[in-house]
Formats: sequence, C-alpha cells, structure tokens
Amino acid sequence: MFNTTAWNRLRYTAYAPIYDAIANRAFRRPRRVALGQVDWEPGMRVLLVGAGTGLDLPFIPHELEIHLTDLTPAMVKRAAERARRHQRDVTCQTMDAEALAYPEAHFDVVVMHLILAVMPDPRQGLAEAYRVLKPGGQLCVLDKFQPDAQPAGVARRMLNGITSLVATDITRQAHPLLSQAGFIIRHDEPVMMNGLFRALLAAKPA
Repeated sequence: MFNTTAWNRLRYTAYAPIYDAIANRAFRRPRRVALGQVDWEPGMRVLLVGAGTGLDLPFIPHELEIHLTDLTPAMVKRAAERARRHQRDVTCQTMDAEALAYPEAHFDVVVMHLILAVMPDPRQGLAEAYRVLKPGGQLCVLDKFQPDAQPAGVARRMLNGITSLVATDITRQAHPLLSQAGFIIRHDEPVMMNGLFRALLAAKPA
C-alpha cells in the first residue's frame, strides 16, 4: 500500500541528511565483499542503480566509466559531492530504477545494492537491469532476503507491513527474483546478520 515510487522519494529525501551516519559503517564490509565478487576489467561501463549517496564508490576500481542513479535528488546531490571528494569521474542522475533511461546492452556491470528490497516492483527493476546489460554482463546485488527455500510465514508478512512503510520489504527471495528475470546466479554469500543480508553475483547469458 505504502511502497510506491512517490513514497520512496519522499522518505529518502528525509533520510538523506542522516543516511551516511546510518549506512556507511554498518555496510562497509558487505559492500566490499559484494563488489569484490565482480570480475572487473579496465574500461568497463558500470551502472550503480539506486546508489543513494554513493557509498559504493570507494570499493569500485578506477579506470571505469561509472554512471550513478537514484530516485531522490537529495541523494544524487550527495553522491555527486562524494564523487568529487574522491576525485572520481561519475555521471550522477536522478532516475527511477524501474524505468532506466539507457539503451539496451549498454553496460558491462550493473550494481543494485540495498534497492531490490525497497522498490515497489523488483521484477520490473531487474527487467530493466537485464535490458541495459550487455550479453555476458554482470549483476552485483547486496540486500536482505527471505531464505529461498522458506516462504515468509504469517508473522513475517504481518511485520513486513511495518518494515515496508519505514524501511524495507523483508519477504523477498533472491534466487526466484533473479532467475525469473533471466539471470544466471554465479555466487551467493551471506554477509551480515546471520545471512539475512546476502551478496550475489549474477550474469546475463552471453
């Protein structure tokens, strides 16, 4: 009910001034682990989707063409400031992850960190990531997921009504989402809170 694009833009505009204080220290290691799974090569074109304030940038190699998007202008502004501080050449744009303004097969790597559990329609977001990836391109995912073999119970679904309003969905499952979108999952590693948060590397078939 509340998980809409307009609501997400509103609440993340409010979260923007304090986002780094909450997310930077807690997710430094998970971000490093997730991005360390990618097979980086110089000259790659990389898209960070729903990138917030750009906290992934320190863990991404140089000599890449980096594009960064987020739904919230306040987040994009802070990401651009971070890129300047780190002397990174990054194209930062306000953009809906479910309607990316890029051509097909444009990127070598798409990074989706802490967004699949937030967006209203993760299937559409993954369809867009698949579309803009080149054949053989890599998808790097970090998020919280319900175990794949265990659908959410009644209590978790009830709690999800609250968590979805203020933070995130806690009932989504990684492997069904990625597989149904057409991705091949290459790596899946628990990184935080006894496996609630997982880092996955997937690929678009060549």
